Amino acid sequence: MSLESLALRVLLPAFPGATLAPDVRALLADGLGGVCLFGSNTADGPEAVAALTAAIRAVAPDAVVAVDEEGGDVTRLHGQDGSPVLGALALGHVDDLDLTRAAGRAVGAELAALGITLDLGPVADVNSNPDNPVIGTRSFGSDPALVARHVAAWTTGLQSAGVAACAKHFPGHGDTAVDSHLALPVVEADLDTLAARELVPFEAAVAAGVAAVMTSHVVVPALDPDRPATLSPVVLGLLRDRLGFRGVVVSDALDMAGASGGRGIPEAAVLSLAAGADLLCLGADKDVALVREVQAAVVTAVRDGRLPEERLVEAAQAIDGLHRAAASPVTVTGPLPDLRGATVVRVDSAPTIAVGDTTWGLPADVVVAPGATDLPPGPLVLQVRDAHRQPAVQATLAAAPVGSVVVEWGWPGRRTDHLPTVEARGWSRPGAAAVADVLRGAGW
Repeated sequence: MSLESLALRVLLPAFPGATLAPDVRALLADGLGGVCLFGSNTADGPEAVAALTAAIRAVAPDAVVAVDEEGGDVTRLHGQDGSPVLGALALGHVDDLDLTRAAGRAVGAELAALGITLDLGPVADVNSNPDNPVIGTRSFGSDPALVARHVAAWTTGLQSAGVAACAKHFPGHGDTAVDSHLALPVVEADLDTLAARELVPFEAAVAAGVAAVMTSHVVVPALDPDRPATLSPVVLGLLRDRLGFRGVVVSDALDMAGASGGRGIPEAAVLSLAAGADLLCLGADKDVALVREVQAAVVTAVRDGRLPEERLVEAAQAIDGLHRAAASPVTVTGPLPDLRGATVVRVDSAPTIAVGDTTWGLPADVVVAPGATDLPPGPLVLQVRDAHRQPAVQATLAAAPVGSVVVEWGWPGRRTDHLPTVEARGWSRPGAAAVADVLRGAGW
């Protein structure tokens, strides 16, 4: 990958509008890391959002599609009618971990169905300052242990739907009375207080397998008196070294005054990468010219020796693995073959009475009847349901050419064909997205 492509790969801008503009399409084709969706992108409803994410993926299959969907007050998908799930403070007040886990799962299922792969939530801040103007009800509460257990539950629920979670805002934005969108807050807590309060929910998120952690634009003098966390190798080093986090570090939006005030977004991007961030949010409704300006600044910083190229490569590699980081109902048995140019076949066996005649499977290039042996040349992706209990379907699989793979949408029972298999455990749109990601990983 060229230096210019690497510099794009680490950027997560947001663009105005509900459709994919040609100049944004060109950025994606050149290697842009992803797109973050805001209100202007989602205003036309779920069908338009799904069409937009599909257009993004058609150009860049591994692009991250992100959104702030926290539930409660912060919702990009339900800004006009309100979130369908309780927000964090309400969940924390009820203190039912099953309910919190279910709320995260519900958000994840909706996002997965729309083609969104990264949710910028949950909020892991302990709202210890009741005058906090930016966190407030977005936090599960003011008690670190309560916040920690609900952060873990919400993360688990969300990622069980195949969407990556991002705990925020490290190392903690709860003890502030200043909004980092407008200025640079300072958290005056000492190290012992930080360890006993701010860090506890992030430790729980890491233990729960959270895929990403977002930085905060706050100064914590006990850790680094000069730089906000987003730009501080000391603070981000704490996340890696003390908490043992190995996932993707996402910056909060770099257009916020706490990050770019007095230095500009391109310089903030360079400093954040150098500090240890991997994926840089640029903020809402940006234009392509700014993205190109940030790209150029990152390239120049590498060539000038201010930003080690190894750090940029490391960040890009972290993002490459993000779509595989969330828990998924899909498992793979056997090594997948090279699926470049594969033909997708559906073996059209009859449904059960309970299931009925409904849509299932990925869009097929060819549909064959159970027992068919005149199959296209390989490689093939053969979609089946409950193949283990249908001899005719197994006869079709036995005739598959070398280099084929089975996608089992039904019960993953024992078969005799020994083909590598992607087991989806039932048909659903989130399941289809997860299966498609697995197949893309094999070149499809």
